[in-house]
This record gives sequence, C-alpha cells and structure tokens, in this order.
Amino acid sequence: MARPMTMTEKIFAAHAGLPEVQPGQLIEAKLDLVLGNDITTPPAIKEFEQISDKVFDKDKIALVPDHFTPNKDIKSAEMAKTMREFARKHNITHYFEVGRMGIEHVLLPEQGLVAPGEIIIGADSHTCTYGAVGAFATGVGSTDMACAMATGETWFKVPASIKVELTGKLAKWVSGKDVVLKLIGMIGVDGARYQSLEFAGEGIASLTMTDRLTIANMAIEAGAKNGIFPVDAITRQYLDGRVKKPYTPVAADPDAEYVRTVTINLSELTPVVALPHLPENVRPVSDMAPTPIHQVVIGSCTNGRIEDLAQAAAIIDGHQVHEDVRAIIIPGSQDVYLEAVKLGYVEIFVKAGAVVSTPTCGPCLGGHMGILAKGERAVATTNRNFRGRMGHVDSEVYLAGPAVAAASAVLGRIAGPEEVA
Repeated sequence: MARPMTMTEKIFAAHAGLPEVQPGQLIEAKLDLVLGNDITTPPAIKEFEQISDKVFDKDKIALVPDHFTPNKDIKSAEMAKTMREFARKHNITHYFEVGRMGIEHVLLPEQGLVAPGEIIIGADSHTCTYGAVGAFATGVGSTDMACAMATGETWFKVPASIKVELTGKLAKWVSGKDVVLKLIGMIGVDGARYQSLEFAGEGIASLTMTDRLTIANMAIEAGAKNGIFPVDAITRQYLDGRVKKPYTPVAADPDAEYVRTVTINLSELTPVVALPHLPENVRPVSDMAPTPIHQVVIGSCTNGRIEDLAQAAAIIDGHQVHEDVRAIIIPGSQDVYLEAVKLGYVEIFVKAGAVVSTPTCGPCLGGHMGILAKGERAVATTNRNFRGRMGHVDSEVYLAGPAVAAASAVLGRIAGPEEVA
C-alpha cells in the first residue's frame, strides 16, 4: 500500500505517474496550466525560441498583461507587444488583452482556468493563490516557464508539509488578510521555507473563497512552496459554472505526515497590520500609536475581489478621504470593476475623493499608478512591504486588509474599522 500522503503529495504522485512520493524526492510532473505576465513572459519567449517552435498545448497556457499595463512607457509597451505577438503566433487560447484582462491571480480563478487536483506553475511568485481551490500551484522563473511551454512538464522537489489547523469563526471586519498576516507573524517570513502550508480544521468552513484566495496568495510570504485548502461545499459552489473541465479533488490521508502543526483560533483574531519592512512584523491595529499616512491602495492580487471592495465601500460610504491622503482603488478584473459599478461602490469611492483604476498590478511592485516619494507612508492591501517595494527606499508600506485600509483613508492615519463604521 502507498504511504499516507498530504494533499500536495497526492497531486504530485498523480501527475508523476507514481503510486506515492515523499518529501525531498525529485520528480518530473505533467502540468495542467502554465502562466506568464508581461514582465516574465518576454524573457521566457526568448528562451523558448531557442528550444522549440511549438507550444505543448495552446489551451494550457495563460498569458496576462497586468503588471505595467496599460503600458506606462515605451519599454513596457515593447514587452507587452512581445507577449501579444507570441500569443497570436501560437494561437494561445487564454491570452487576455487590456480591456478584457485582470490581475492574473484574480482573473484565472474567476474565469475557471484553475481547478482542484491540478498542477499549475506561473512565472510569478503569487501563483500559489490557486491552492485556494485545492490545486498545487507555485511560482517559477522565466526559464522554467519556457521549458514548460515547450514540454508541458517540469521537475519538483516534493516539499514537506506544515498543517495549519483553523478553529473558530472570524469576527466582523476580520478577513483572510488578517488570518494570513497572523500566520506569517507566528512563523516568520522563512517559517515555511520550501514547505507546503496545508490548511485544515473546522474553521475553514467559515472562510469565504475570497478569504481562502487571499490566504493562499500570501503563502509565499512565509517562504512556502505552496499553500493549499481542502475542497468543500464552499469550493464546489465557487467552481460550479466556472470550471468547464473535469477535475479530481484530493484529500489528505488522516495519518499523513506533517513536520509540525500550527493552530489558529479564528474567533480570537482582530484586524492587524504588518509594519515595515517585512510581512512578519504584525501588530493588532488597536495597539498602533497614531501613525499618519499619505496613501492608501485597496486592490492587488491579494485583495482586489468584489468582496474586498464591498468591505471598503461599507466603511468609506458617507465619509470623505482625508485631505492628506491619496486613496487608490483597483478592481482585480474587468468583471470585478463592472460589478463594483453596478453595486454602487465606484460611486461611493469617487464621491469620497478616491481614484478608481483599471485592473493593474501597478503600485504593488512600485511600477506605476501610485509610487511613493521619499518619506511617504502607505497602507496597502498588497502582499509585500519590503523596503522600496512601492517606491523610494525611504518610504514605508503597512500591509492590512480592506477594512483597515479604508478606515485609514478616512482618518488619515492607521486606524481600525470600528473607528469609522
């Protein structure tokens, strides 16, 4: 009989054609989807063209221009052009042009391109987002992407797994962002280095898919190879009508081996913020001294979904953005944008004095649409607050969920939602 296995181990075994795998083992596995964006795809194309003239499967490659788009300068326009022409040359099914695109890790689950039991790699570190639907998903470099586009396979070292046991239920204004920041604060930014974070426990049932996507998205910020959730009724409801292909969910064996177990009682969590310059510098918002800010960004692949905008709108409604603050709202996809218009959220934001952007990764990586100057301080629902991440090396980024970000925009300082709502 095969050894008891975790979710990640079962997915690897199935895709490698093996009865079992174990941590540390090197395998070659077939891929269900290969992802690239406008920054990582052009160098991948250069490498691809040295080894092949044909992609392995035009339906299993997704190309999304989202980082420097709409193009901010000539160089970014040339990079997007390279990807666009490659997509046309190889008839790539899932190429998403400006006007029909979104932030990649919001767009792909929304469009049903990722499913339980699959292996997905992407030339972007936050590809681990798709673990929310019970897939193994991880980021790779452009060279690995190139080889994967040619062969449909890649190699992995099977990671050991950490079980994250979730109990209880989230209180009002507490979201998946608070859960994952709490976890990173507990184990550190290298606490799960090249390991799988496998979420379990009765507390999962209280988490929305938006919560799960946010948590899986930031698994990489704890150093993890991937983060993965079991498939339950909430997952199936989300996938129903989105995913058109057959898929095979996996479940961890009851006696699967974990290197350790971390327990989080969701009922005890309060809104938190991660101070500069690491996501592990986590502190309850209620413990923060008055800290004035200059900018708020609500969006990104971490918190750019409609539920995120709904939470922000509920707090901002009836208020004005503080006169010293620039508030930037970025819907994660065209569908999210349209829904936000229909529900009146965009009107709330604009009337409050915020700007609403087209879907883009722009400010998260210090690219465009919200760069910080020397000495400026921002609250952002993004995923990284490294020195210089959003602009000048002497600027500061505080990570938080949409509720804290929205309250901070209104009060002009880092604030909890209960101070406004």
